[in-house]
Amino acid sequence: MADETKIFTLEQVSQHSTSKDCWLIISGKVYDVTKFLDDHPGGDEVLLSATGKDATNDFEDVGHSSSAKGMMEEYYVGDIDPSTIPERQKYVPPKQASYNPDNSTEFFIKILQFLVPLAILGLAIAVRLYTRSE
Repeated sequence: MADETKIFTLEQVSQHSTSKDCWLIISGKVYDVTKFLDDHPGGDEVLLSATGKDATNDFEDVGHSSSAKGMMEEYYVGDIDPSTIPERQKYVPPKQASYNPDNSTEFFIKILQFLVPLAILGLAIAVRLYTRSE
């Protein structure tokens, strides 16, 4: 008789999120890694933090070796029902102020910062020359 693959929901897998009972979802499969917590090179906190969600990206980002991937079969308990995993939110960057390519306002301010001191200096010289000639 062929083995039937057990199908779990995200809610069922989420109930196994302690150091005494830890299940992970990786690439659509469910793994009971409770016995592996003490042996995991990154520590048990890494595995415990990945419970209750699809941990595929967490697993892939680390770059596990082929031997580590081979060990996974030992902990396999079933598959996840994909309809119970929420869709990932696409990253939308925050809206920024509109781009002003000619920087007209900034250019005007820079000109004023240059011209106003020159005008004051010119006025001071003119006053000095005017008062001196009398």
